[in-house]
Amino acid sequence: MHRNLSGKRFLITGATSGIGKALSQQLLNSGCSLALVGRNFAKLEALKAELPDGKAILVYGDVSQERDRLKIFEATLAGLGGLDGLINNAGIASWCHFQNSDESVLRQIMEVNFFAPVELIRLAIPHLTHGNQPIIVNVSSMTGRKAMPAWPEYSASKHALCGITEALRGEMARFDIETLLVIPGLTKTGLQKDMLRNEGKAKIDYSAGMEPAGVAKKILGALQSGNEEIVIGSDAKNMLRMNRFFPRLLDKLIARKVAKLYQNN
Repeated sequence: MHRNLSGKRFLITGATSGIGKALSQQLLNSGCSLALVGRNFAKLEALKAELPDGKAILVYGDVSQERDRLKIFEATLAGLGGLDGLINNAGIASWCHFQNSDESVLRQIMEVNFFAPVELIRLAIPHLTHGNQPIIVNVSSMTGRKAMPAWPEYSASKHALCGITEALRGEMARFDIETLLVIPGLTKTGLQKDMLRNEGKAKIDYSAGMEPAGVAKKILGALQSGNEEIVIGSDAKNMLRMNRFFPRLLDKLIARKVAKLYQNN
């Protein structure tokens, strides 16, 4: 189904940086009205200065907190008058091997990356049923399809998000609500600056990641064309292709690399 974005009303979490910020700007340029959610007040204020007047409302809130989620929807509905799309983009991560991590890291990541999107979807459904070409967009990761060492908690949370998106794809059809699962590869989102832990052994060249604007453009195109799932980036496409056709070989190569990282420890 082709979707005309002009006039659509979207709620976007994690809107103050990275993919969320770039997508917000592009949706505004497409004629959308937005409720932009962030938990950093200073970044929200900075974002406000960059956006045109009248087309976006800014909502301060921590999506992992129930009271904030309720407040987010109250402000969104009051400001936009309804909802046509929910974009779950907010996320946190930890770059640390499982043995050196702890339960608190797993719980924080699952709260933000999985439970928060799920409960936002639950709150959104009654309003999306009255929306215009309504859609739920969940931004996952290539680690949501192929889990990776030193990203155990992050991979688990993104796998869970992929799983529930696939389940909801069938359930939401009876409400005429579409779903879009986004699986990007390495992107220059600044995620590494806010890691819960940053102790992974391998070297990741974050500067080689995709530009958020380019990723946002792909998401925008998927929204317009009615895609159900989109993989973005050559690293993600190559990794998932290899995992599909040569899973055992890929696992052996990954294990060999991890063993080499630890051989002098």
